[in-house]
Amino acid sequence: MVKRSTGATARRKNLHDGQSLWHDSPGTRVRTRSQPGADHYDIVVVGAGITGSITALVLAAADHEVAVLDRRTPGSGSTLASTAMIQFEIDTPLIELGDTLGPDKAKRAYLRSARAVRDLGRLLAEHGIDASWQDRDALYLAGDKLGFRALKAEAEARRAIGLPSRFLSKGDVRERFGIDTTGAILSSSSAELDPARAAAGCLKAAQALGATVVSPCEVVRFDGDAHGVTLELAGGGAITCRKAIFATGYEVIEGVPGAAYEIVSSWAIATAPIAAERFWRGRCLIWEAADPYLYLRASADDRVLIGGEDSGLRDPDRRAAAIPAKAEKLIRKARRLLEMPDLEIDYAWAGAFADSPTGLPAILPLAGQPNAMAILGCGGNGITFSVIASDLAKAWVRGRKDRDAGLFDGKPSA
Repeated sequence: MVKRSTGATARRKNLHDGQSLWHDSPGTRVRTRSQPGADHYDIVVVGAGITGSITALVLAAADHEVAVLDRRTPGSGSTLASTAMIQFEIDTPLIELGDTLGPDKAKRAYLRSARAVRDLGRLLAEHGIDASWQDRDALYLAGDKLGFRALKAEAEARRAIGLPSRFLSKGDVRERFGIDTTGAILSSSSAELDPARAAAGCLKAAQALGATVVSPCEVVRFDGDAHGVTLELAGGGAITCRKAIFATGYEVIEGVPGAAYEIVSSWAIATAPIAAERFWRGRCLIWEAADPYLYLRASADDRVLIGGEDSGLRDPDRRAAAIPAKAEKLIRKARRLLEMPDLEIDYAWAGAFADSPTGLPAILPLAGQPNAMAILGCGGNGITFSVIASDLAKAWVRGRKDRDAGLFDGKPSA
């Protein structure tokens, strides 16, 4: 008798509140089926957010038969809460990550993230996906977590492994960006995009390659053995597949080592449009080495996107209720940092966010499920990690193991 393993998917969670800027993005409607068109698929991706969409496209482009299932409208979960700052920089600094994982693993994690940014830009361009992609520099400001001396050491450590980063003194930052801080790291090879359009574009491109998108379609239970996975659907019925990939992000399914990851809350705002000439030099991405930290970027329609004020708040009702107060804190900080007292809030929203001890996500096969893989969104650069996850998934469905898979195995230390 073949031993079987069963599992349950996570209960539905409220992944964002308020009105994000991406609610109004054009071209995000994706044609979907109300029911799967077949009883069996080669690969089923559960989740049609930015991670599932990128993964589906990468697999479809590699000639796999792919079905994407989502209990929601595609791209309407935590993707809408993202501020979509596409960076190689991980929330955990390189030096600190080296102390936790060891210098070699830390180096590989940072270099893999840098590669992922480049790969995402190429993927969107190759498939003609217009997601308002713009190459940007990133400015990492000194704060209460890392002062200017620590940032200088961090910049040197990054340069030593070939990353395009350099330290700027207090005077340099003031002269070039008009920001008053004790120092900063300026890095190239970052980007920004519209996450709703990116997710929809990837799904449409995957569909053009033969992928099926089914929504709303909820997987309530799955059974796996050495031959494949059976997915039980809400309302009755089931489909089977050779491999199942659960790209469910913060809705953590059974079998993922979730104890090391904490679901917390984050808030963001978008200002009313401002004159293009008022933006800081190069419209670079800006974030602070502080707790709680502030991060900023420009939008394609000349708004300032501002996020931060992360907290351990888990209750969705309290998270939603905190939007006005958090929004006011964010706009005050941005006005002071940018010396723009007339910035006004146009959009305000909140979302779930997964924190991890290392700042790295969990991307791994499920225990007892040889043909099921889970992608747990966490860390501050989730879309960059989505690209890495698609690479790991592609290797996994082909019976191979990506050389960097061990970096994302959910273990908090070396």
